[in-house]
Amino acid sequence: QVQLVESGGGSVQAGGSLTLSCVVSGFTYTKYCMDWFRQAPGKEREGVAAIDSNGLTNYADAVKGRFTISRDNARNTLELQMDLLKPEDTAIYYCAAGRGLPSQLCSGGYCCRLSTSDYTYWGQGTQVTVSS
Repeated sequence: QVQLVESGGGSVQAGGSLTLSCVVSGFTYTKYCMDWFRQAPGKEREGVAAIDSNGLTNYADAVKGRFTISRDNARNTLELQMDLLKPEDTAIYYCAAGRGLPSQLCSGGYCCRLSTSDYTYWGQGTQVTVSS
């Protein structure tokens, strides 16, 4: 049974930090791209940060320099360190796993994009609220 369980959400003031965690089980973790997505009220779900099994990362422009994605392949965990948080970062954050876009241009033969269509497995989400 595939499971992705997020934790670490909460409320913080602008400029503060939070760390989100995701523990996964039920599939071969090292064969999958891992991503953090977010969805704010009334908006579409958007990709925040992706990481492949070798640690190659991909960030949305809105979070570059403020967020850091990492994964531990031995422990099947994913993290998102969020610094310098802004009110516009308020959203439900989701952990997701997918096989990526097959391409010889990327390491391992697949590219980890920020597109929701690339991801198969999803967590239940964790709320992040940033107040001004």
